[in-house]
Amino acid sequence: MNELLIFGWREWVGLPDLDVDRIKAKVDTGARTSALHAFDVRPFMESGQQRVEFRMHPKQRDTNTEKLCVANVADQRTVTDSGGHSEKRWVISTSLSIGDHTWPIEMTLTSRADMKFRMLLGRTALKDRALVHSSASYLVGKKRLKGA
Repeated sequence: MNELLIFGWREWVGLPDLDVDRIKAKVDTGARTSALHAFDVRPFMESGQQRVEFRMHPKQRDTNTEKLCVANVADQRTVTDSGGHSEKRWVISTSLSIGDHTWPIEMTLTSRADMKFRMLLGRTALKDRALVHSSASYLVGKKRLKGA
């Protein structure tokens, strides 16, 4: 078995299939599924495949920068958040990259406009790949240097 990665409670990750180079994610072992901030979500069919188009704000505290994304739909599920509220969400399959590592994950699309982090990285995405050091940050996905 390969050695597990050690993640901090927040990490810089990439979503190469969505053409997102860097997004700050909160690593949340209390959440089973990963979640991505999305709005103007529009499902459509293409060549017999259910797909979804959506917009997102990839930068924390920046609602001016928008990214248009398109992804294949893996599922549609009812998800209950930490406050006990249930919501039916689109689930996409996409690649997660962090440091020199890339692997496929499933992620739900939801509005995280009122949340500090645009992305939540849940425990299913980490299973058999990573452990979480709860008092550390940016252990694998290094924090960007000022001006870089």
